[in-house]
Amino acid sequence: MDVELGPVGVWSTQLLGDDGVAAAVELEALGYPTAWMPGGVGNDVFAPARAILEATERLVLAIGVLPIYLHDPTAVAAAATALQRDFPDRFLLGLGVSHAPLVEAAAGGRRWERPLATMAAFLDALDAAGGPPPEERVLGALGPKMLGLAAARSAGAHPYLVTTDHTRFAREVLGPDPLLAPEQGVILETDAATARARARQMLGIYLGLPNYTNNLRRFGFGDEDVAEGGSDRLVDALFPWGDEARLAQVVAAHHAAGADHVCLQVLGPDPRRAPLDEWRRLAGVLLTA
Repeated sequence: MDVELGPVGVWSTQLLGDDGVAAAVELEALGYPTAWMPGGVGNDVFAPARAILEATERLVLAIGVLPIYLHDPTAVAAAATALQRDFPDRFLLGLGVSHAPLVEAAAGGRRWERPLATMAAFLDALDAAGGPPPEERVLGALGPKMLGLAAARSAGAHPYLVTTDHTRFAREVLGPDPLLAPEQGVILETDAATARARARQMLGIYLGLPNYTNNLRRFGFGDEDVAEGGSDRLVDALFPWGDEARLAQVVAAHHAAGADHVCLQVLGPDPRRAPLDEWRRLAGVLLTA
């Protein structure tokens, strides 16, 4: 894999917004080596990706992840290859199957089915169209079969909404060599009630998606944990909160469990705005080595 992600990066929905370029410039200035942006639903993610890469000099930009049901592999191949040509070693394509409720609401009646076979077919089509080679793409993967496909046909896996237990499991499935870059939500806040309320604003979106809830059950969470906005136990596991030192421990725990790179999604007080202050404070403890 030629793209060097570094040990920690930032995952941010705000990179897709109007202030995405400014946010990316700030991340680069702070010393974060990699920024992750969502693939979006109904968005042309490649245009904002190009704008960010043009405005920065060293920052690696990764998409985590492009929902394959909503995109044509030939068009994806052309757009991604152009970015990798124009910005060598600075763009990483992430691909995922997304979720049945989202896909079927946005894909004009297309049914979400057989995710493993659908992903394999998309990769076949991407390869046939001259798209990014395996070492320049990753798969959003949670379960063992998709993790296995990620190891076989991409640089590795980018699991989302996971705990360190999943990171340990994913490393065992992937083996020692493929990239493992989990996303980790964090909240730089020491008041439990404030932090958990902020986490539940985000978590509510995901608890209606079976891919995530089924994966959480795989790691010991039950019906009571995923009901009514999530139990405190679930919230604290998925969105750890605390001061800078506590969140640095969370990153270290993922690395100890087998992660090569940890993508931090920092939840600030206002979900519409990039959490610039939190990024700056965390840079002081995460990027000093």
